[in-house]
Amino acid sequence: MKGLGVSALLAVFLLSACSSARPVLYPNAHLESVGKEGSEQDIEACKQSAESAGAKEGGNSKVGRVATGTAVGAGAGAASGAIGSMISGASAGLGSMIGAASGAVWGLLTGLFSAVTGPSHQPSQAYTNYVDRCLQEKGYEVTGWQ
Repeated sequence: MKGLGVSALLAVFLLSACSSARPVLYPNAHLESVGKEGSEQDIEACKQSAESAGAKEGGNSKVGRVATGTAVGAGAGAASGAIGSMISGASAGLGSMIGAASGAVWGLLTGLFSAVTGPSHQPSQAYTNYVDRCLQEKGYEVTGWQ
């Protein structure tokens, strides 16, 4: 049980280390005049403005995908465990509990693996459009998001 706690803490650390995408700014005269610190403040202000206007950064976070994978794994494991127990003549309740536990572990591990190695979290189109326009109005040229 102690190893499970350490694994959970490691998973939270790995997921929190993943950062969201940010706008990439073209080095025009405005960017050069405000500098890196000024541009970072403007990006944060535009991101907060987008959130205030109702544009959400993203709906399917990595943590959400891991939780969904764990729940789906538990459900599939419970169903397959119950069916396997009924076929073998064992207790369906015990089989479904064992299946749910193994399915949840499988769902958690595959979810963690895909969250850490999968594509980076990309913001919604409405969010990026809002932030892009906000930055353009301030004098920046957004070349894309990374």
